[in-house]
Amino acid sequence: MAQTLAERLEMGRRSRFVGRTAERDKFRLALAAVEWPFQLLHLFGPGGVGKTTLLREFVNMAQKAGVKAVYIDGRHFEPSPAFFLHTLARAMSLPAAENVVDYLAGVSGRSLIVVDTYEVLTPLDNWLRDAFLPQLPTQVLVILGSRNPPALAWRTDPGWQEVMQVWPLRNLSPEEGRAFLMRRQIPAKEHTAVLDFTHGHPLALSLVADAFAHQPDLPFNPADAPDVIKTLVDRLVENVPDALHRQALEACAQVRLLTEPLLAAMLSTDDVHDLFNWLYSLSFIDADRHGIFPHDLAREALTADLRWRNPQWFAELQHRARNYYVAHVQQGEAREQRQLLVQYIYLLRDNPMIRPYFEWQVSGSVFTDTMHPNDKAPLLAMVAQHEGAESAQIMAHWLGCPAATVTIFRQTATVPQGVLLQVAVAQTTLVERAEDPAVAAAWDFLAQHAPLQPGDQATFFRFWLARDSYQAVSPVQSRIFLYMVQHYLATPGLAYTFLPCAEPDFWLQVFTYARLTRLPQVEFVVGGRRYGVYGHDWRLEPPIPWLNKIGEQELPQTGTATGAVPVLDEEEFKTAVRQALRDYVNLEALQDNPLLRSRLVPGKAASTAEQVDALREMLVEAAVTLQHNPKQVKFYRALHHTYFQPAATQEQAAELLDLPFSTYRRYLKTAVDHIIHSLWRQETGTTSH
Repeated sequence: MAQTLAERLEMGRRSRFVGRTAERDKFRLALAAVEWPFQLLHLFGPGGVGKTTLLREFVNMAQKAGVKAVYIDGRHFEPSPAFFLHTLARAMSLPAAENVVDYLAGVSGRSLIVVDTYEVLTPLDNWLRDAFLPQLPTQVLVILGSRNPPALAWRTDPGWQEVMQVWPLRNLSPEEGRAFLMRRQIPAKEHTAVLDFTHGHPLALSLVADAFAHQPDLPFNPADAPDVIKTLVDRLVENVPDALHRQALEACAQVRLLTEPLLAAMLSTDDVHDLFNWLYSLSFIDADRHGIFPHDLAREALTADLRWRNPQWFAELQHRARNYYVAHVQQGEAREQRQLLVQYIYLLRDNPMIRPYFEWQVSGSVFTDTMHPNDKAPLLAMVAQHEGAESAQIMAHWLGCPAATVTIFRQTATVPQGVLLQVAVAQTTLVERAEDPAVAAAWDFLAQHAPLQPGDQATFFRFWLARDSYQAVSPVQSRIFLYMVQHYLATPGLAYTFLPCAEPDFWLQVFTYARLTRLPQVEFVVGGRRYGVYGHDWRLEPPIPWLNKIGEQELPQTGTATGAVPVLDEEEFKTAVRQALRDYVNLEALQDNPLLRSRLVPGKAASTAEQVDALREMLVEAAVTLQHNPKQVKFYRALHHTYFQPAATQEQAAELLDLPFSTYRRYLKTAVDHIIHSLWRQETGTTSH
């Protein structure tokens, strides 16, 4: 008998099917049972993750087991009960007059109904749950494949809880991904690069395989495969309502964890609650207790697309996120500071100068602790193992001195996985320094080249190492570096820091990028090994400007080479005004506001400080015109207590004005719109908008 096209297509699909062992094993057990162990299976996962492929595999497995199985796709009919029943009847090859429920009740043996793309059938959700499915006999299993998890009404109904299972579908494992690539005959030397980019996402793997089919001899580089990225991004944004929602999605892809306040800062808008909830509802967005984040591939694809398609907006999002972190890291407590620093550095994850020297997943498994009495022996053993007995003796010396502070890095509550011993150089005595050539050299250097003033602090990070990997790149090493940055920010009067390295040449590139200077005068020898030392004078470049400059080095310069004043379009201008109001009391942040490049602000002849002053004056002048009309004074007061003399929170500003919060927000919006309208007329030289 001749093979049909449908049969040939199905054979082609099955020939490329790999993985999903756990899901197939669970479904195989259900098929082997005398009765279905559950009546409804809700399978969900993001677009392109392979739901359709797995659902078709379930149909094939059922048919081989003698179970009558039908497959329908929600994209192919209107979401109404009549069309659903009609489509199901056609899939079952029923006569037009036959009732689907009656037919299924009369079928001997078990049946399977698979409904794919269920997310487009949301209008049918209540009907299916409350009317159609409860009529089906228990020998029928229904599988719903969707991008979204089941609605709350399914999950909170005690009856459905008894008969329903929910299976999330994630990317293929690395082993399954390699099996797919081997089946598609992708060169083995390219597997690691492909898997690093795709993170096992089936659609991405398939697209990359198609790219290799056209150019099998070229090494894989995502930057050289714009069609792959475009297809993935198109799949991710196909249901994005408008430009603002897409900007929210792009903002989410830039940062490690997104919160509502951070989203507001990145989009320069106050009301982002609905946008944040929309992001959280997307199938490729996950969450932890600190915020939401996209799946790895979604992040990679959105970031790569935006960097290529709109580098200016990419840079602006990074800039706004960086400003947010810097502003909040100064206010937070120790734990919050560490989290913000992790997120700040995450912005630099693609920087080729930094990426090789930092383990990005540092916040989960490694935590800081104080030194316990039973830690001393393993710490000394750790130092002796990597640096020798003489270094261990110096470590033991500092453990007994009040000028030294010890921080332990653990992954469990028992054995230390790393240590940082820092010495407050200014608090050491001559006798203490005599025991350690490193701190003695730092003392001499300060005396000769960077004398300390009363109240100044100098820190020597004397011992920093991980138990297993010493000073090599590792989660412990990265956590130690974060702790050092936190020390820069939190230490009053910090004047100088010293960082010794057993392999100083290895760290030269990244430390130079981080504006640390190699100090030959402070190099020292212990146990026959010479250690290089890097340092930084925090009086010349304080921590916050230093942090800003590190971030700025990552981003492309967007200034004009000719010195001509670039023209902002209206939307860019509105965004810049809103950001300037938010940053009114933050002079450093105002230095980067695009309005400084507008026609309203003095140009090249003015210094940056003069330009910032002019910008602030311009905002105030536009605002005070609201006071000329008694009916508009209330709008000015809302603006004044939010931006010019800001209350701690907008809720407190509303209380100060004795207004309901919704009324306050309405007044504030009116005031901001007034300023935007007034300044835009000045910018464009028009008398009306």
